[in-house]
Parts: sequence; structure tokens; C-alpha cells
Amino acid sequence: MSAEKTDDPPSGHPEAPPASPELVERRRFLARVSIGLGGCMGVAIGAPMVGFVVAPLLSKVPHEWRPVGKVKDFKVGETVNVTFMDASPLPWAGITAKTGAWLRRVSEDKFEAFAVNCAHLGCPVRWLPDAELFMCPCHGGVYYADGTVAAGPPPHPLSQYKSRIHGDDVEIYTDPIPIA
Repeated sequence: MSAEKTDDPPSGHPEAPPASPELVERRRFLARVSIGLGGCMGVAIGAPMVGFVVAPLLSKVPHEWRPVGKVKDFKVGETVNVTFMDASPLPWAGITAKTGAWLRRVSEDKFEAFAVNCAHLGCPVRWLPDAELFMCPCHGGVYYADGTVAAGPPPHPLSQYKSRIHGDDVEIYTDPIPIA
């Protein structure tokens, strides 16, 4: 048997004729347009996502003095739970825009306001007036009336808000409170 030499590739299909320069330029142009449009779409979709992630890092949290009650409504030595609006609530926050604090009247002209969250893991603490202690029901954290740690795992005292008397009102400064 003699081997015949043909110009066909081994697959049995004839080779495609070389493309004309105009066809090559058109393909190159359409490829670049497709890549450009794909890049524009990627930026159009990605920019809002990046803005969503970065905007909270760049926005300044507003701090305001919020009234929590009249001075005459609080007795010296008494600790009560007060609620006030968060300084930076989201429009859809609803009732969760309210936050709370434990307010203690120390003297006729001095108040202390403690965060309602335990310094250990952020669980809500409750005031036990008979024992004059704050208790965390989750992990056994105990705090004295002045907010210092009495027992349990909390690494530091209860966080405090600044408080003041403004006219006849008691006000709390809405500052972000670290939980842990």
C-alpha cells in the first residue's frame, strides 16, 4: 500500500480558507466592544455593592443629647430603666430604633447612666433592687450598683453613657457603646 499525501488535516475536514483582513478587523472590533460593555456592566453592578459596604465606614455617627424624663420623677438612690431613640436609627428600624439604659440618681444634681448590655457578650442585664446588683442571666455576670464587676466573666465594668441635667430634664448623650 502506498500512502497518499493530502492537504487535508487528520480529522478529515478541509482547512478553512484564510479570513479576509476586513473580517479579522470586524471580529477584533466586536470582541473589544463586548469586553468594554461587559466591563461597564460590571462597574454598574459592582459600584452600589462597594458603596453599601464602604458607606458605613465613612459616615459619621450623630451624637445627640436625648431626654429620658423629668428630674423630679427620679428619686435619689433609685435605679430605673429608661428608653430613648438611638442617635442613628435606620429608616426601617421601627421599634428597634429605641434603646435603653439603667439610670441611677446618685444625688440631687448627679445621675449615672449604664448600658443595658453585659460587657461579656452583650446580653441584657437586669437590676435587682433588693440586692442592689445588676445581673446578667446568660453567663452569670454580676455588677455592683456603680457598674463595677462583682463576679462572673465580664472583662470590665458596665459601659456608661454621659448624662446631664438640662433645665427640668435628665438627658443622656447618645454615644455608641461597645458591647465587648
